[in-house]
Amino acid sequence: MALTAVAIRNAKGRAKPYKLSDSDGLYLLVSPNGARYWRMNYRRFGKQKTLSFGVYPDTGLAEAREQRDAARKVLARGEDPGERIKLDRIAATVAASNSFKAVADEWLEKVEREGRSAVTMKKLRWLLDFINTSIGKRPIASISAQELLVMLRKMEGKGRYETAKRLRSTCSQIFRYAIATARAERDVAADLRGALIAPQPVHRAAITGAEGAGGLLRAIETFEGHVNTKAALRLLPHVFVRPGELRHAEWADFDFDKALWTIPKHKTKMRRDHTIPLSRQAIAILETIEHDANYSRYLFPSLRSVDRPMSENTINAALRRMGFAQDEMTGHGFRAMAATLLNEMGIWHPDAIERQLAHCDNNSVRRAYTRGEYWEERVRMMQHWSDHLDFLRDGAKVIKGEFRKRKAGK
Repeated sequence: MALTAVAIRNAKGRAKPYKLSDSDGLYLLVSPNGARYWRMNYRRFGKQKTLSFGVYPDTGLAEAREQRDAARKVLARGEDPGERIKLDRIAATVAASNSFKAVADEWLEKVEREGRSAVTMKKLRWLLDFINTSIGKRPIASISAQELLVMLRKMEGKGRYETAKRLRSTCSQIFRYAIATARAERDVAADLRGALIAPQPVHRAAITGAEGAGGLLRAIETFEGHVNTKAALRLLPHVFVRPGELRHAEWADFDFDKALWTIPKHKTKMRRDHTIPLSRQAIAILETIEHDANYSRYLFPSLRSVDRPMSENTINAALRRMGFAQDEMTGHGFRAMAATLLNEMGIWHPDAIERQLAHCDNNSVRRAYTRGEYWEERVRMMQHWSDHLDFLRDGAKVIKGEFRKRKAGK
């Protein structure tokens, strides 16, 4: 006689476990404590086996019967339903580990171990969170180029063309990692090259004229903000590093005896150590900083915590306070200012300037050559540059004229 819902609800625990049979091998096993378990007995190659279908009431009578019927169909095909359930569980586990999000998480862990900065990791996770909400659970090998394009177009629809471009590139790296780890066969993100709207290049605002640079330097000298912010503003023109590299500068990175500042590769954009010869003026500015490594490892710590560097908006906010608009000058603009004026001098080799800007040459052999070839010239150039900044700051008349350019190969 088939079980009823009433009989199942009324089943009470006894001194020993007992069964309430349904049909076709399905029964309810009632334990002494009153817990009720769905079971099904079947025979395979002369041996009796048992399947478990869950616990009542989490699994109801109708659902238990559905699982029994599915198991009987497997038996009818000549297969073992117990083995089939195990294989399905393994397949589900493998599918979960092969999802886009699972592979992306592995890739994030890999690049973080390779030394990507905390800021970069934060940006990568933010990018991937956007796409994980839609295709994160999908097996990475089954994601199509069209499916990925739909998600990128959503970002384009918000006018974020550069972000969409970066997300495509990031997804491409994840697909290549999946290929390398045998979880995908092709990089579908690569198929989308040219399918997205090309963002217009954004040129960071910078003062690149000699007279404007002089006015900027004089404004910095009269800045009335926090003393550490002023020191950072004064130092940045002399070293023209990226603002993030200045923010994360640590006392341990400096060798004052040799007048060198070496930025470790994990703090640089190109992931290579970058050394800056310090001029007399740069060292004098560093000496004005009113704390040392015992107070904070950072030269320019946050006002809220000595264990964190100053905010990424500090330099730009100070420039606004001094009256320089966002489309006039930025913290990154000191690099353009130095590159322009140093090249206009006509006395420094362009490769020496590029190397001091920490720009990367695509040719590895040439990059290795220029790394050592122009060091002495860079030392002289950085002192000359600081002297020139003093000249501009002090309001000397800027003489414009044609300078003799260095001949190619010299």
